[in-house]
Amino acid sequence: MSFLSTLFGKKEETTGNITVLNKTEYATQIVANNIKPFDVRTPSEYNSGHIKKAINVDFFNAGNFNTYFEKIDKEKPVYVYCRSGARSQKAARKLLKMGFAQVYDLKGGYDSWN
Repeated sequence: MSFLSTLFGKKEETTGNITVLNKTEYATQIVANNIKPFDVRTPSEYNSGHIKKAINVDFFNAGNFNTYFEKIDKEKPVYVYCRSGARSQKAARKLLKMGFAQVYDLKGGYDSWN
């Protein structure tokens, strides 16, 4: 199916309850729904550039990551991104295990945003 998706330009891929969106779809959803995405990179990466209104919650700081997301409504969709997409996939899987119903990830991460 991924070959056909590539061939016909499918915009989103779903892995379990994680939906991976390309830059256009991600941008459209966060703007249309007034969503503040979660940047799961380190503070220094975040400070070197980030998506407007993004909230920095460092995935590598497990204690803070868990504490922060335990306070969030698990029924609301969560949008995450990192530098290239690998770390945010790990963060997204962790969020699913924490009980979040809908997690959206930016395909290619912040590198694809620029």
